[in-house]
Amino acid sequence: DEILKIKFDGQKFIAYCNEKEVKHLKNLYKKGENALILIGPEGDFTADEVNESLSEGFSIVSLGNKRLRTETAGVMACSIINILNE
Repeated sequence: DEILKIKFDGQKFIAYCNEKEVKHLKNLYKKGENALILIGPEGDFTADEVNESLSEGFSIVSLGNKRLRTETAGVMACSIINILNE
């Protein structure tokens, strides 16, 4: 809950696996802008957590077709943004 209330000047994303037709992070991220990406626990976020993040201005994104472990998903998200900023 606390992270959702932080004042953040940039793009806000939540990586969520249980949503159909989610856009990939690479298609939503705007090059050169700051980004905050929420990575969920094993088992993913609850629907309530996702809805709360949406009400705080987060966009749902995918990190790809495979379900990743929590620690791997964070590295993947950072890698995607790093590559897009090259």
